[in-house]
Parts: sequence; C-alpha cells; structure tokens
Amino acid sequence: MFIDRNSIQIKIAGMNDYISLGQYLVEAKYSYNKLWANDSGRNLAGVMSGTLVGIFPKIILQFRALTKTELEIIAPILDASTQSLKYYDPKKKATVTIDTYTGDWEIINKNIIDADTPNEGFGCSFISVRKRS
Repeated sequence: MFIDRNSIQIKIAGMNDYISLGQYLVEAKYSYNKLWANDSGRNLAGVMSGTLVGIFPKIILQFRALTKTELEIIAPILDASTQSLKYYDPKKKATVTIDTYTGDWEIINKNIIDADTPNEGFGCSFISVRKRS
C-alpha cells in the first residue's frame, strides 16, 4: 500500500541506496496475480481444480508529469533488466522487498521539453520475478 511518500522505494544494480518514488507518483495500483499450472481448469460440472503455482505481486505505478531532469533519474531504473522494490504488503503487515522486471513504458510529448517543462504523466508495471512467500 502507498502509505506515505517513502513507502515505495527502488534500486537497481550499481545503485548504493534506494530511491523513494513517492515524490514522482500520482497513483499506485497493487495486483496479486494467481498463476495456475497447466493441470488447472474447470471440469464438465463446472468445478475448478488444479495446482496454484503461486501469487505474483504486480505493482503499477502512475508517474506524474516529469521534467527532463526527473525523467533522466527514472529512465535508467525503468530500463534496467531487474529492480529491487520495497513496498508495504498488507498481508504481511510489513514492508517487503521483491525483485521485479518492468513492463513497457512510453512518454508522450505535446511540447518541446526542457529542464522545466514536464512531459505527460505515464505508467509502468513492476512484476515480481518470484511468487509471494
């Protein structure tokens, strides 16, 4: 849950410290996606059965309009192959750290961008590489 400005933090390989993302966000959406094995499905009676592989957290962050300078801070994190993300997990009632990969992201420019003129806001998903323990 996004409980304060420092409740979502991130870092990538080569970074010494976590960066608080709260200052850049307008929304955080938390999904807990179930992944089922290939033996799963409904039988002719409509009863679901199968093997639950696990629940994989996915956090979709909606960034506010960022300036050129701010985007230069965030872009390497979004482009990294993996990230280490800290967030508050309501099931565990604690801050947890997960390794993630990101979905695609894109920037929309409606004006010429300089250090003081922001881009449009955008979103990006951070998907756990491991199931929730």
